[in-house]
Amino acid sequence: MIRPHDFRHGGMTLRSTVHIPDGPSHTRRPTVVFVHGFTSNRLELPNFVAMSRLLEEHGIASVRFDLSGHGESDGDFFDVTIGGEIAETRAVLQAVRRFDFADPDRIGLVGMSMGGVVAGIVAAEEPGIGALCLWSPAAVAPFELAGGHLKGRSLAAEIEEKGYFDADGHRMSPALVADIAGLDVYGRSAPYRGPVHILHGDKDDIAPMDHVRRYLDHYDGNAELEIVEGADHAWGTVPHRTTLHRSTLRFLMRHLTS
Repeated sequence: MIRPHDFRHGGMTLRSTVHIPDGPSHTRRPTVVFVHGFTSNRLELPNFVAMSRLLEEHGIASVRFDLSGHGESDGDFFDVTIGGEIAETRAVLQAVRRFDFADPDRIGLVGMSMGGVVAGIVAAEEPGIGALCLWSPAAVAPFELAGGHLKGRSLAAEIEEKGYFDADGHRMSPALVADIAGLDVYGRSAPYRGPVHILHGDKDDIAPMDHVRRYLDHYDGNAELEIVEGADHAWGTVPHRTTLHRSTLRFLMRHLTS
């Protein structure tokens, strides 16, 4: 079953799509929440839809939601902050635990790119996450923005001229720039003690490998990094995307269904 669901948080509606495996009603199932990347939405480039359908075939429910200012959810991108995205993701998780199909003791979290950064922090700060999977986590973002540039362009110069930074057609506010630049990605993620699976392509030109490897230095032996040869940031070929989805499925099956 695939159905829409509206969450409410901070006076806004966050729109989502819920996937529920076939079976008796009110059966409590392991459930995965997806967090999309910067300027993206609940479809996501590496295809959250196909991943949700794959999980559904294996008895795992899932929820894909649009963060505020993204996709079909309320809000303007100019008002987005990482602190707000963390709060929204936590609120969605808390609501999902109360769904009649979800097993609150078997909740997984998958995040893509900047959504991976958000998911890593949320897993550490929201109790009860049974498994965490990060796709191409953009842990480089705070370091890049703190250096005053994004995609080779000066943040300060563009913000002074326009009042915002043009991020692929989205108005990135000075508040969002400051929020990301000051984010302690590794320190806030490290307290999570559940299993972590990180998937990253060695041809990723958005999130450099050395920043991804640093996650392993901060987790307490509970994280594994799978490097996929030839894969880019968006997992833009059929073989690479298949590897991403199958590896994620194996990891979630191992930790949420056993």
